[in-house]
Amino acid sequence: MHAMTFRLKPGLDLFDSIESFVVENGIQAGCVLSCVGSLTHVTLRLANRASYNDYDGHFEIVSITGTVSTHGSHIHLAVSDGEGMTLGGHLVPGCKIYTTAEIVLAVFEDVIYKRELLENDSGYEELTVHASISDKKR
Repeated sequence: MHAMTFRLKPGLDLFDSIESFVVENGIQAGCVLSCVGSLTHVTLRLANRASYNDYDGHFEIVSITGTVSTHGSHIHLAVSDGEGMTLGGHLVPGCKIYTTAEIVLAVFEDVIYKRELLENDSGYEELTVHASISDKKR
């Protein structure tokens, strides 16, 4: 495992930028270790909902967690507003960086994360873990 750190600048989309970083760096299995920053627009898919919710204002990123892969990522985000009210959900495109987002990812070389529709499961594409090609040669 190794860590990769990057910073996003104002106006960038949080989800799209994380996905671009993952693709550009060929990350096939990783997780979000940390993200500190702020947003001016938040778009989330809340629990058990098919549609997205949008929020405008100034928000602090108070928590982010999830798995990332060139084969699909699954990230959850929690933010707080100027009154300290917190909301969270499934991170989707639409969250706009206000001042910064400083992100640390852990990258795992011995596995590949994929998202697959599994028989008799949730009905969503779920995480499956596969040995990497280099790991199979050992």
